[in-house]
Amino acid sequence: MSEHSEHTGHVVPVRTYLLVFFALMAGTALTTAVAYIDLGRWNTVVALAIAFTKMCLVILFFMHVKYATGLTRVVILCGFFWLAIMITLTLSDELTRVWEINPSGWSALLPFASRLL
Repeated sequence: MSEHSEHTGHVVPVRTYLLVFFALMAGTALTTAVAYIDLGRWNTVVALAIAFTKMCLVILFFMHVKYATGLTRVVILCGFFWLAIMITLTLSDELTRVWEINPSGWSALLPFASRLL
């Protein structure tokens, strides 16, 4: 008979879950603290970096990707790659679009808008 290896789930210690939980709470507190500090253009960058770190913790530990097979990691990476493609296509459309500016402002359009109502 051939030998079959039984796949059992990885048992994560409660201590690991607690450490990740407290890291997530610290990240939330840090995000709130950074929101009240004026960093100029860096506010968004810092907030996104904290959010990315928290996302990685949730994916790795709570979704058990850290202990998963290589195929699971490839599928997750493909999902993020597809997300990057979609964001790139959306931004390429948004950033290359020509926006027409109305020199007389919105008040010039009010007579036309009143006819629609």
